[in-house]
Amino acid sequence: MKNSKQVRVITYGSFDILHRGHIRLIERARALGDYLIVGLSTNEFNHVKGKISVFDYKDRAVVLKSLRAVDKVIPERTWEQKIRDVRRYKVDVFAIGSDWKGKFNFLKPYCRVVYLPRTKGISTSEVKSRILKIKRI
Repeated sequence: MKNSKQVRVITYGSFDILHRGHIRLIERARALGDYLIVGLSTNEFNHVKGKISVFDYKDRAVVLKSLRAVDKVIPERTWEQKIRDVRRYKVDVFAIGSDWKGKFNFLKPYCRVVYLPRTKGISTSEVKSRILKIKRI
């Protein structure tokens, strides 16, 4: 008999100025299961992380919710909430970019942890830099 348990995946990020690297990460995370939850960093949490988003949390959430690979968007308010989220949403797989390799191994007692390779040649910082160069022209 086939196991009918839905595999739940969670990922986190700011997802500001959505680009192909974000889309590839989201699609690969979704491919690890049947249901994808995206923990979207709030404006306040981005400030704690030393980041300033171009787009407001609500705008970023609207964009993410429009992606067919995303089933649910939740606010990421603190570093510490991840264990609570994994438990609350009955998550089977935590997926994040490989630039975080090893940083979330503390979740291994609660779920499978997968570090996905970054997409070469694109990053939000690089996109912002391009925009600034264009603005100067």
